[in-house]
Amino acid sequence: MDAELWDPAPERKPGQNGRPRVKGARRPSPQQGLDDPKTQWIKLEVEHWYGGDKRELEIYTETCVWYKSGHDPVLIRWVLVRDPQGEFDPQTFVSTNPDHTPLQILTWFVRRWRMEVTFEEARAQMGIETQRQWSDLAIARTTPALFGIFSIVTLMANQLTKSQKMAVRTAAWYEKELPTFADTIALVRRCMWSNCHFSTSSQSRDVLKVSRSLLERLTEAVSYAA
Repeated sequence: MDAELWDPAPERKPGQNGRPRVKGARRPSPQQGLDDPKTQWIKLEVEHWYGGDKRELEIYTETCVWYKSGHDPVLIRWVLVRDPQGEFDPQTFVSTNPDHTPLQILTWFVRRWRMEVTFEEARAQMGIETQRQWSDLAIARTTPALFGIFSIVTLMANQLTKSQKMAVRTAAWYEKELPTFADTIALVRRCMWSNCHFSTSSQSRDVLKVSRSLLERLTEAVSYAA
C-alpha cells in the first residue's frame, strides 16, 4: 500500500547532458489513493470469487513506474481494491504487464490457490523439484515433462469417472468430500494395471491362489504407495 510510484521518465531533450532520468514525478501511493475522498472508484464484478460466488468490488487502477533505489524501473498496472461489504481489508494488486485489465488481475489472484495446490501435488506425487539431476538442461527438460504427465493423469481420470466412481481415500484424522490428486493417480494406476496379466507355472510349489477381494485390496494399497 505504500509502494513508491512514479511517472515514466520524460523524453530526453536534444543536447541535454548528464545521465538520463529513470523516472518522472512522484505519484500518490495506493494508501494515499484510498484515503483521498476524491478518488473515483469503479464497481467491478468478479465472476468466481472465493467459494465460486460472484462478488462486487470497488477498484481504482493506474499504470505507472514502480521504482526502488538500486533496481531498474518497472512499468506496472496496479489495482486498488476495497470491499463495499467490509469483509476484507483494502488491498493492492500489481501486474508487470500494463495491458492486463483489472478483471484479469483479480481473476488470476483468486485462481492462485488452485495453482499453488497444483504445484504442491506435483511435487508430492510427481517428484517435481526433487529429481536428482546435476544439469540445468536436464532439469529444464524434466520439469515440463512431469507437468505434462500431471495433466495427462488428470484428463485420464476425468474420462474414467464417466464410467466408474472415483474412490476418495480418507485418513483417521480428517475427512475428504472431494478427491485429491492422490486419488486421481491411484485410479489411473489401477486402470493401467488391470490390463496386465501375470502367470506362472502351475508346477511351482510357491504358487498360492489368493482371493479376488485380497488382490483388490493389495492393488489399491500399492496404487497409493507407488
